[in-house]
Amino acid sequence: MKKVIITAFILGFSVSGYAQTYLTLKQSKSLALQNNSKVKNSALEVSAAQEMKKEAYTNYFPKVSATAMGMQALDPLLEMKMQGGNLPVYDGNPANLGSATQFAYMPDVNIGLFNQMALGYVNILQPVYAGGKIKTANKLTNLNIEVRQKLQKLSENDVLLKTEQQYWQVITIQEKQKTLDNYIKFLDTLYNQANTAYKNGVIIKNDVLKVSIKQSELRVNKTQLENGKKLSLMQLCQTIGMEYSPEIILNDNLDDLSFPQTYFVSNSEVLPNRAEYQLLEKAVTASKMETQMKRGDYLPTFGVGASGYYLNQLESNQKGIFNGMAYASLSIPISDWWGGKHKLNELRFKEKMAQNTLNDNKGLLNLQMEKAWTDLTEADKKVHLIEETLTQTIENLKVNQDSYKNGLIQLSDLLEARALRAETEDKLIEAKSQYKTAITNYLLVTGR
Repeated sequence: MKKVIITAFILGFSVSGYAQTYLTLKQSKSLALQNNSKVKNSALEVSAAQEMKKEAYTNYFPKVSATAMGMQALDPLLEMKMQGGNLPVYDGNPANLGSATQFAYMPDVNIGLFNQMALGYVNILQPVYAGGKIKTANKLTNLNIEVRQKLQKLSENDVLLKTEQQYWQVITIQEKQKTLDNYIKFLDTLYNQANTAYKNGVIIKNDVLKVSIKQSELRVNKTQLENGKKLSLMQLCQTIGMEYSPEIILNDNLDDLSFPQTYFVSNSEVLPNRAEYQLLEKAVTASKMETQMKRGDYLPTFGVGASGYYLNQLESNQKGIFNGMAYASLSIPISDWWGGKHKLNELRFKEKMAQNTLNDNKGLLNLQMEKAWTDLTEADKKVHLIEETLTQTIENLKVNQDSYKNGLIQLSDLLEARALRAETEDKLIEAKSQYKTAITNYLLVTGR
């Protein structure tokens, strides 16, 4: 679906440089989740955590190492001297060996070993027990993935809220532009009427100038709204990763407002679903695992292995030597126990601190949800109050128009009544926009 949406936008821009492109809130959120750099980085952090898990799992397998080296020494590393002399000639009879009459002379012999050699060495070590650290480390990597996923969810929520706020900001300006256009049309009609009345000597020129001044003021407001819409739309495009175009039209309005009770949920029911609460729980679990990891440093480690080597002195009259062995190793960190007890106590205190943080923030999260609900209901009441005020300003304007036609009030009173209606309409637009944003914020802080 996301690819279809993006393709549709590309086609929309490529058909004509002047073609209007309509963008809904749903499409904006979908584009933001796919293109926003903050969301992308969160997804990459999840992928990195998954690779860390795979790396930690390899610690269950044997460790294999291989070494190869060759050398040429200036002098032999090992020298042996054998003293020569007269050696008795043995005639085969042991009885004659001690009283031999014939001797053979053997000169002194010097033997040099390891003058040059090549050595290859392979070792395989399988950890059998490592104080539980391998198992705990793998659990920690699983926990890290879960934490990164929760953080990714929070990043997505932040981007979605930001997208909706910016989206409704553009809608607000668009609605104000419509209100301003109606205001301008009203003044254009009134100017023609006032100018005709002035030419006929019914009113003075000052009344015509009052209308003209108001028209100039609205033209300035119109320019400000156009510039504000451009900047707001550019900001939205930046957030959702879309190329800016002045022809983008946001295809939503502020009229569809549901009652606040439609969104109400119990705080106690949705609190466990909040990513923030789950992260606090993960922090408590992580602190306990850290204690387990440290405890493993003070436990014995046991492993079995095998090694083999090949040695060749690179002599033409000598062959290489191969040998191997199997072994078991046991390591007991006896002296570490003295300080280890205090380190473990320190980590247990940190476990309690993490639990206290969870309990404290649990109350803050409940307070945040309660405030979001209060903001939502207040925004709803504000909309209804301003709607009532708008009804009154419309009626007031109608009365002033009739009174002006009958010559009962001055033109300035009519202008004031029309300005009051425009001001109330703008306030209503802003109140509706705030209500839309309040709905989104309440849904986010209740884990939805």
